[in-house]
Amino acid sequence: MTGTRRNTLGAHLGMLIRALILGLSFTLVGLMSAGLPPLMLTALRFAIGAITLLPLVWRTRAGLPGLPGIALYTILGSCQAAFFAAMFWVAHRTSALSMAVLYVSVPFLAYCLGLGFRVEQPSTSLLGILALGAAGALGLAWAQHGRVLGGLQLGAPEAVYFVGCMGLAFYSVLSRWGLSRRWLSESAAARTFFSLAIGTVLVGILGLLHEEPHALAHVKLSDALLLAYLGVFSTGGTFWLMQRAAAVLTPAAVTAYSYAPPFVSMLLLFITQPQSISWLWLPGALLVVLAMALLLRRDTALSLGHSRAPSSISSTGAR
Repeated sequence: MTGTRRNTLGAHLGMLIRALILGLSFTLVGLMSAGLPPLMLTALRFAIGAITLLPLVWRTRAGLPGLPGIALYTILGSCQAAFFAAMFWVAHRTSALSMAVLYVSVPFLAYCLGLGFRVEQPSTSLLGILALGAAGALGLAWAQHGRVLGGLQLGAPEAVYFVGCMGLAFYSVLSRWGLSRRWLSESAAARTFFSLAIGTVLVGILGLLHEEPHALAHVKLSDALLLAYLGVFSTGGTFWLMQRAAAVLTPAAVTAYSYAPPFVSMLLLFITQPQSISWLWLPGALLVVLAMALLLRRDTALSLGHSRAPSSISSTGAR
């Protein structure tokens, strides 16, 4: 197996692990006590994730970034803050189905933005895979939420959430773009650490402005343990896996795995509450699995085609 193919398979495996962690985290978040300030909790998650990565950053001996790097890390942190702030702000202002529909736009946004930043190449096959995965994710969202929470809504909350989704797409695109210009560290741990550290500050400021910090006094031991898990694995771990894949896969391929967590949540629901699962879940589940398989096959084939080329990150090397 060539090094290029091995790196591609490793990146896809990492994104599957990320999808598994996120799918499990959706259930764990629901176990947190009600009434806790969500933005402040997110800032704490970011801080825990950043601190967890410090030993890896120390081992790589990654130095401080230059001025372009600092500017780009600030933008990356802002992208993270924008998505999470938008998600929490609209959570009680729109339906889960509306949020799911808007969220499936992230890979398409990453693809279009990637073309503009020259880290993607036009590909009808990739667009087809993204459409297939989006259809599957929407099918799962409808099976879970559509019959209970009503149909799609379009208004100011949805516009705010769409801006947050754009932030998530920009995060993937700008990570790849910054790597191509060597503005960001070659270490995935360092890139994750700096963006999370800045994101901690930005989300924390939003929390101080719009929430009551003293509400954190109601955090129970179980909440603290859940927060520690979410910080280490669901935040630090998943963003590290995303940054690790960003050096190998294009932004659209990385963000396409956002279709997979609902499938993982469905499997968990099937194990814990099998009576909640019906045949309505099957079409969406099959489409998501098919899309992920086609994406892996496509990138593996492309990596074989480039196996004799020098392994480097460049704006012309995007697949």
